[in-house]
Amino acid sequence: MSALSRFCSTGFCLTFLALLCIGPASAETRVALVIGNGAYVSTAQLPNPSHDAEDVASSLKRSGFEVIQGVDLRQADMQDLTIRFARAASRADVAVFYYSGHAMQYNGVNYLMPVDATLTDEADLKRFVRVDDIVNDLQQAKNLRILVLDSCRDNPLADMLKRSATRAASVGRGLSKVEAPRGTIVSFSTQSGQVAADGTGRNSPYTTAFLKHIEEPHEIGDIFRDISSDVYDASGKTQLPELSLSIIGKFYLNGPVSVTVAPAAPQAAPKVDPCASAEAHWKAADTIGTLSAFEDHLARFPSCSFASLAKARIDGLKQKVALAPATNARAGGSKEFDGNWDVTLNCPPSGKAQGFTRPLAGTVTNGVFHAEVQGKDGANRLEIDGQIPADGKTTLSARGTTGASAYTLNNVAPGSPYAFTVDAQFDRTRGTGKRNEARACNLVFVKR
Repeated sequence: MSALSRFCSTGFCLTFLALLCIGPASAETRVALVIGNGAYVSTAQLPNPSHDAEDVASSLKRSGFEVIQGVDLRQADMQDLTIRFARAASRADVAVFYYSGHAMQYNGVNYLMPVDATLTDEADLKRFVRVDDIVNDLQQAKNLRILVLDSCRDNPLADMLKRSATRAASVGRGLSKVEAPRGTIVSFSTQSGQVAADGTGRNSPYTTAFLKHIEEPHEIGDIFRDISSDVYDASGKTQLPELSLSIIGKFYLNGPVSVTVAPAAPQAAPKVDPCASAEAHWKAADTIGTLSAFEDHLARFPSCSFASLAKARIDGLKQKVALAPATNARAGGSKEFDGNWDVTLNCPPSGKAQGFTRPLAGTVTNGVFHAEVQGKDGANRLEIDGQIPADGKTTLSARGTTGASAYTLNNVAPGSPYAFTVDAQFDRTRGTGKRNEARACNLVFVKR
């Protein structure tokens, strides 16, 4: 069966083609590399990755994949398997890379950890596997590429590296965000910059959801959305997988269960899918992270895939707003900070992203902080807001749009929305802050 039969258009299909869409493709080449690393020598061992890899490999084999599998791989063995996978992907229609185990980010670059790796300084990262290299290998597959990393657990070695790293280096929590190249799905067990649970059963919470859905006869984008939703619900809404999709058309690993072909008749106008643009809108709303953005998404797409997540975000933000006045009252007020402030944001170089320094004009009125700087044509905008209690310790929320690609992680397009938080400490005339997510940046606040 050709790859065409995997992509079922929304228009009228011939009966023969519809029948071909049922079941895995026999002539389509599918390859997967599945790795589970848990028996680490120099850091905390993980109980689930070996089980995760074994179960995922079996599941993918049932879906017609040729699986390259490795458990508790040392550096040399991990390199050998990734080389085998790169060669196999170059001949494949569909390629999947699945990893369960320790990983970390350094200066915005993600690394996967062999079980024998040590990490005393940044030079030891050469013993790790770069996720960027895996993404490049996946791109050789002709039709669909999938990257799955169930690997955002706490890694004590990352703390060791943080203590030995140079001042300009950044060792962040969890993993750095990876934008999916065209024709690719990227799924992390939790959001970038966050840490995932390893779980107490045979499989991690993420892999449990992955195994539940991956063999279902649904469109692959819907499958990964269902995986994310399951993890979010099972974790009590504390762990939300990071999902980035850049695929055109619809792809089925196991085909629709049935296809009904109407008899020849005058063709009706195609139905408009009310959820067709829900995913793109959700990604933008989630990046902006404001109450109005989530309310706008819920109003536009009330019955689509991300409606429940939007409701949860709205409830959470409203609860924070409701608690804020009481918190400030207990702190004794914060009018002592009222006035005009100069704000300087300094972001050192991170990976391929150039460093920059940016000034903002800020004000504090009745303890409410606001600073902003506007770019041209909707790009390079930044606003920072929050409340400052009497003790001066606060968390501010920032949102904006990117400027020139050279200054952004992953070189995203100018005008792309983003958001982050800042942990800040103010005294009467000065303050300092540190950006929490994605990239290490420092802020200095000076009262005029």
